[in-house]
Amino acid sequence: MPNWAWGLLLTAGTLWAALNPGPPAFVDPCHDEGGAPRGCVPGLVNAALGREVLASSTCGPPATRACDASDPRRAHPSTLLTSAGGTANPLCWRSDLLHRVPLNVTLTVPLGKAFELVFVSLRFCSAPPASVALLKSQDHGRSWAPLGYFSSRCGLDYGRPPAPADGPAGPGPEALCFPAPQAQPDGGGLLAFSVQDGSPPGLDLDSSPVLQDWVTATDIRILLTRPANVGDTRDSEAMVPYSYSATELQVGGRCKCNGHASRCLLDTQGHLICDCRHGTEGPDCGRCKPFYCDRPWQRATAREAHACGPAPDPPLPAPCSCNGHARRCRFNMELYRLSGRRSGGVCLNCRHNTAGRHCHYCREGFYRDPGRALSDRRACRACDCHPVGAAGKTCNQTTGQCPCKDGVTGLTCNRCAPGFQQSRSPVAPCVKTPIPGPTKESSPVESQDCESHCSPARGSYRISLKKFCRKDYGRMPQLSVPTSPPTPPLPFVPRGPPSTAGPTFPALSVPRYLPLSESCSSSAPFTCSGRHTCPIGAWVFSQPRSLVYPWPWLLCRGNGGSSPPYMPLGSGS
Repeated sequence: MPNWAWGLLLTAGTLWAALNPGPPAFVDPCHDEGGAPRGCVPGLVNAALGREVLASSTCGPPATRACDASDPRRAHPSTLLTSAGGTANPLCWRSDLLHRVPLNVTLTVPLGKAFELVFVSLRFCSAPPASVALLKSQDHGRSWAPLGYFSSRCGLDYGRPPAPADGPAGPGPEALCFPAPQAQPDGGGLLAFSVQDGSPPGLDLDSSPVLQDWVTATDIRILLTRPANVGDTRDSEAMVPYSYSATELQVGGRCKCNGHASRCLLDTQGHLICDCRHGTEGPDCGRCKPFYCDRPWQRATAREAHACGPAPDPPLPAPCSCNGHARRCRFNMELYRLSGRRSGGVCLNCRHNTAGRHCHYCREGFYRDPGRALSDRRACRACDCHPVGAAGKTCNQTTGQCPCKDGVTGLTCNRCAPGFQQSRSPVAPCVKTPIPGPTKESSPVESQDCESHCSPARGSYRISLKKFCRKDYGRMPQLSVPTSPPTPPLPFVPRGPPSTAGPTFPALSVPRYLPLSESCSSSAPFTCSGRHTCPIGAWVFSQPRSLVYPWPWLLCRGNGGSSPPYMPLGSGS
């Protein structure tokens, strides 16, 4: 193909595209041009179109010359009430002939879901009835409430006065009694009802819950109670047989979506539901989605969308701030008020070992890993506190430091602190290291020879103890000093002011309890530094008798028995 042909084809294509721009881009009525949410409502539709009508009486069986349900040409089923058609007899529903009272026939239309009504109309194919009651249900037929009455005898038929010209006198909507439908020249008639006829003027649908309840319906019922011109109903022989005949039953309304949807769709089960926006859900967009509960659900208005989420969807940013650790939240009105009506969401079932309203801190037994983001699945690490050395399982949320028992140290309380050694008790796993006895060099290093600490006992000494040992304590006995005491190997430095008690020093009495690391017995000898033993009475002070020593240097130690096995601790440095 020559170049000029390609150029001509390209020019023609450009011209065709300019003249046929294609379908316009879809504009979501529930959001403005900038993406901000705004109130929206579905369009006005005939909610009864194509719906099944439940009629309490339909001609056909038994078959007659005028009506035969088995013959499509002479059948008058109730489906003709909600199908497209005119007023010709073949397209009209017809009841069976009524020969005696009561002359009631009921037409019920399930709408499939809640609608906000605008009007209800029914066209009659024959003389319209003289008395009609219009009812509605909001719970799919379980209960009914009147919308309005139509009668030539309102007081006699329904006990109500005729409707005033300016609407109901009360502050809210009311079922009024209007004149019965008038016969038209073609023999038919029209029943027409507007929901505004029963509501007082000045009520705003967005701000009036009473009016919202008044216009909401899931089912419509039309009760035909008295035909026109049937003669004397008190005499069955004088009464003229009558049948109701009608067509074009219309229920004008909008799919009830509370201002959060612009259309209704069929779900997978064939049910009519709203195509909800603004973070709402449900058949009527009547609640917030499980993760969009940061603000209370409200009906959208022309002034405020009252969206559960603050941004357009999809996707709608999660208003419940759970740091990625929860999938559901609930609304708390008290928190919402305390926050200045900005946020009231509370996260539910926090995962990844987190807790709190926003899953923003670690649960008990875990602490925050400073090297990971709060939204990280591994942001919380286990405390791993030592089962013996720690006083509990909860650690510091910031540092991870476990609460340690006395003498225990470490992040997880897994070793003894300096100056402590491991014991066999799970209650006190670390005890103070025993203080070694004095030596000639005054060195803390223990001597291998017990003779450097204790002199051999000389003479016979008796000791009388009523209470020798008790748990972790022992009482120092009174030691009788011999007339010629041996000279102790080491001098002692006094630990207190000189005593004024006098020069006599016949015996040493220590009226206080001394801490012992383990138990002892009256028959066991004293121990020297935990390794050597010395006989009782071998210790004599060589300082002046006028001095009182508040703390003896000799401690009673022994083997208090073994403890059950437990997890060992590390040694302190």
